[in-house]
Amino acid sequence: MQFYVTTPIFYVNGSPHIGHAYTAIAADVIARFHRLDGRDVHFLSGTDEHGQKVEKAARDVGLEPQAFTDRVSAEFRTMLARLEVSNDDFIRTTEPRHKQGATALWTQLAANGDIYLGHYEGWYAVRDEDFYAEADLTTHPDGTRTAPTGAPVEWVREPNYLFRLSAFQDRLLAHYETCPDFVGPAGKRNEMISFIRGGLHDLSVSRSSFRWGIPVPGDSDHVMYVWLDALANYVTALGYPDRTGPLWRFWPADLHLVGKDIQRFHAVYWPAFLMAAGLPVPRRIFAHGWWTIEGAKMSKSVGNVVDPLALVDTYGLDPVRYFLLREVPFGGDGDFSARALVGRMNVDLANDLGNLAQRSLSLIAKNLSGLLPEPGPPSEEDRALLGMAAALPARLREHVGRQALGDALEETWRVIRAANAYIDHQAPWALRRTDPARMAAVLRVLADTIRVVATVLQPFMPGSMARMLDQLGVPEGERDLSALDRPLAAATALPPPQGVFPRWVEEAA
Repeated sequence: MQFYVTTPIFYVNGSPHIGHAYTAIAADVIARFHRLDGRDVHFLSGTDEHGQKVEKAARDVGLEPQAFTDRVSAEFRTMLARLEVSNDDFIRTTEPRHKQGATALWTQLAANGDIYLGHYEGWYAVRDEDFYAEADLTTHPDGTRTAPTGAPVEWVREPNYLFRLSAFQDRLLAHYETCPDFVGPAGKRNEMISFIRGGLHDLSVSRSSFRWGIPVPGDSDHVMYVWLDALANYVTALGYPDRTGPLWRFWPADLHLVGKDIQRFHAVYWPAFLMAAGLPVPRRIFAHGWWTIEGAKMSKSVGNVVDPLALVDTYGLDPVRYFLLREVPFGGDGDFSARALVGRMNVDLANDLGNLAQRSLSLIAKNLSGLLPEPGPPSEEDRALLGMAAALPARLREHVGRQALGDALEETWRVIRAANAYIDHQAPWALRRTDPARMAAVLRVLADTIRVVATVLQPFMPGSMARMLDQLGVPEGERDLSALDRPLAAATALPPPQGVFPRWVEEAA
């Protein structure tokens, strides 16, 4: 079964920050989990490189737009690689394949009568690449006006091509009604329904006041509106307009993962474009929240923008991946602090999971010559813990399926906490003298439980969990969810145990 997941293509007017890393890591976890579950996954990321804002950013640093976008797009590729994001493709909107596909999409919309030449007059925010109604704006004491995002707006009047968005209001509402899971979380879905019911106006889909974009077919005085151009990447990366190629089997997308600031483009404009083109709409669009830094909004001028690669250099990759998806419910806003990250490292990773694995494996090494013991006759306590572990894959399948990544981690930590309580209560170090057979049985229960935990946590912390599975003697080809149905062979020689999650200790000043 196929599964197609995408990040938004990242806008290249600046370098990557923690918000970009958050989206990419979340999408990576989802892609990796579905691969672990035996699905045929295609995972797309990339960069959005056209528009007035990019043209201005390039001019500000004295570069031509193409040279500027080449440089910044490379920074995003580097970020994905350093975060071990397992995307199968990376698309740039300046690539020939994308330009060809986006041009074909425009041509199809125009041929169907859904694009016409008119003019736009209204408030426009260059920073957002978006148009706003008068009622959306905030007027300040000095007379300036800003969009709901805080971006300054300017009055624009220019000839534009317009997309008949108004014609799709009823079809969009009907789709929301028949597909209740189309947009998540639920609060965001309600926002989009309210926006659509408020009345859709035809959408400007071209600009004639700047040149950095894909030329409109048949009218080179205009370039495509950056959002029509950018959204098309999800199908151009699959070969559109050719629907006979090998990648087209992945359409419609199973999941577009986006930030809440671009939800409307994906949940209103994009499905309308697809309906107009006669293409299936995505199955689900999920909007996650924003990160603040020590309670303050990230801002280059304030100097509190967090570089995700600097975090990785300081704290390690897997602790950063874990923290970002554990600290707040996925879909809500979160606040980043180094103190909270260190707390998660020391309590959740070092104390809970790391100590559990280290204690269990050290006892096997010390008392059983490092050989994995046979399962023993199970006690009621054994069955309870093994039952919790056996239920984990199905529970995580449910949580990941609704993008509740924090819930998936909490579910796993319930088993880890239960395993720590189990080892304390069973005290296998004492059983060595009084009941060696029972000691072996307890250690086998712990090894089997840790195996399940490490297997399901691979998407979240791939490097650390690979090392943990190595120490459990799990062959590399036996690390997917289906392999959990096949018990590890008794008497497997385990390597000497080594700590996976050391405690973080601040260096003295």
